[in-house]
Amino acid sequence: MKKNGWILVLFVILGLVAGSLAARALKDVQGISFLTRPTSLSWSPAADLAVIRYDLKLHVDLTLLSIVGAAAAIWLYRRM
Repeated sequence: MKKNGWILVLFVILGLVAGSLAARALKDVQGISFLTRPTSLSWSPAADLAVIRYDLKLHVDLTLLSIVGAAAAIWLYRRM
């Protein structure tokens, strides 16, 4: 299989989603609360250029398990 950047991006996104789902499933377990505690990142660029106006809002909740999922996805991509 030919490797390219889009496949890597897809793998990373799927790894983040899988890690996030695992964090949601395990959030009630007391011993691993440090893995499931989310950190919020927000970014809101906007511009009004008289002809075009845009407003973009991006909000990401990262957990340690989602980062582990992304790292596992990169490892799997490199093993292909």
